Order: sequence, then C-alpha cells, then structure tokens
Amino acid sequence: MRRWLNAASGGLAAAALLAIMLLTLADVLGRKLASRSIPGALELTEILMVVVIFASLPLVSLHGEHVVFDSLDGWWSRSMRRLQQALVDAVCAAALAALAWLMWAKAGQVAGYGDTTAQLQWPVAPFVRLMAIACALAAAVHAVRGSRLHREPLLAPPRRSPSDRA
Repeated sequence: MRRWLNAASGGLAAAALLAIMLLTLADVLGRKLASRSIPGALELTEILMVVVIFASLPLVSLHGEHVVFDSLDGWWSRSMRRLQQALVDAVCAAALAALAWLMWAKAGQVAGYGDTTAQLQWPVAPFVRLMAIACALAAAVHAVRGSRLHREPLLAPPRRSPSDRA
C-alpha cells in the first residue's frame, strides 16, 4: 500500500504542481510578449492548488510530516509517547473520515445543482470528490499507523539506539 500511495498521491501532486508552473510560465510569457493572458489561468491555478494540497495529504500522513507540538516529549516516557501517538492517530483518522464523508455528501449536492467554475465552466463535483477520497485515504493511513503502534506492548522496555548511548 505504501508504494502505491507514494506513486499515486505523489504523482498526482507532482503533475498538478508541474502544471501550475507551466501554466504560470505560459501566462506570464503571454502577458509580457503578446499582451494576452491565458483565459481562466487564475481559476485553473486555484483548481490545481486544490489537487496539490489534497493529493499531498495522504503522503503527509503516511510519512508523519504533520506539524507537531513536541515540547512535552522530552518529559514523557517512550510508552507514554507511543500512547500519545496512537491517540493522535485515532483522532486524526476519525476527523479525516468524518471530513471525507461530509465532502462526499457535498459533492453529491454540488453535482445535483450542476455547479461549475465561474470562467472555465468546469463541473466542481469531481474536485470535491477528489478531496473526499484524499481525506479518506489519509484517514486510512492514520488508522493503520495507530493500529501498528498497538502491536508492540506499550510498557515494553525502551530500545536503545546508538545515538541514545552517546
């Protein structure tokens, strides 16, 4: 699953980011050299930013790269830090799953209304569905991360790494 998620999410985020860069380059060159902007460039950039952000969310969860407040970690034992991480993963999984469910329902409403973007007239629902799927994947990642922490006994003696011995 890890390899697939890295390839799918990372590839989608990278492709969207590359598209933003190329679109921006073309738009700036068009404005400077031909005094013409690409119609819908701003709107397309906004849509691609949504893709970059939400496609990256499962990767950030997978690699544990969320913003972390770790001021108390030095005071807590290893087992307490593992318990804290398991609880954080459980809360994140629940919150992201709820958000995915709400977004999926919203995508249905948006599709029913026939909402489109203002300038390009693209349907909005597929992008909201993508956001819901990304949140569901991130929720699954947190659920798996949290469950793996429970495979080892919480009160096991701490393992010493070479850096701890110095």
